[in-house]
Parts: sequence; C-alpha cells; structure tokens
Amino acid sequence: MKSAPHVFDGENYQEWAIRIQAYIEGYDYWEAADEEYDVTPLPDNPTMNQIKMHDERTTRKAKDYLKAQYQGDERIKSMKVLISIREFERLQMKESESIKEYSDKMIDISDKVRVLGTDFSDSRLVHKILVSMPKKYEATIASFDNTKDLTQFRVVELISGLQA
Repeated sequence: MKSAPHVFDGENYQEWAIRIQAYIEGYDYWEAADEEYDVTPLPDNPTMNQIKMHDERTTRKAKDYLKAQYQGDERIKSMKVLISIREFERLQMKESESIKEYSDKMIDISDKVRVLGTDFSDSRLVHKILVSMPKKYEATIASFDNTKDLTQFRVVELISGLQA
C-alpha cells in the first residue's frame, strides 16, 4: 500500500515540489504533470475550493503556476539562497550542543540551498563544521587532519568520527 501524496500547505514549496515529483514519478505519471495535458473540467455546481484550485487548464500550466506563486522569481530565489548562506556562515557550535544537533542544523541549511538550485559541496560543509567547533574538539580535529585527506572527507564520515 502506497502512502498518500504530500499536501501543499503554502509553505516550503521547494521541499514539497521535490517530494511530490518523487511521488508522481513513483506511479510513472510525471510525464502527465510535465506536459500540456488538459485538466478535467469542473463538475456542475463546484465547491469554492475546487474553483480556487482549478484556474489552470493544463497540467503544465498548473505546475508552472504553483512554482511561480510559491517559489518566486529568480530574484526571490537568490535572496533565499543568500539568507541561507548567511545563516550558514554565522553558525557556530555551542558548548552545550551535541555533534548531532549542530550537524543537523548545518545539513538543514545546506539542503535548503541545494533545493534552491545552488551548488553546496560536502567539502564546504566539512570545512565549516571543523572551523566552527568548540576548543574541546581540537585534539579530535587535529587527529583527522593528520590521518585523513580533509578535501576528500565526507560529512557523514566526519560526523561519525566526531561522535565516536
């Protein structure tokens, strides 16, 4: 039994778009959403919700409308990227924070940036985590530096190594 599709609530369009695309592709219907197929006409005596939802005449126009309405234009998208990167750059690990809590914050921000279509490398994440950790982790970081090629180090490896 497959799960129900994710309902769009007007928030986090990029995340919803990725999830709904994966859901639709799972049923092998993405071509219908990406092409100019006609949308079924409204029934006699439609509800207000059906009227609001049914302004577009083709699947492609409906998809494009949602994208324009909730993702915004390139200027808005680049502003969202800038805000997320600023948040990323300012983030520092607190003494009271666990490795998991801190790395989850970092990964969430990088995922936001990636979903908006901007490249965000693992090496950038690794570097930021290493330079923003409290002094109590200096010995562990030094041992990584001596034994690993940090340019090839993946975030998952770093996090598991720091938690060990």
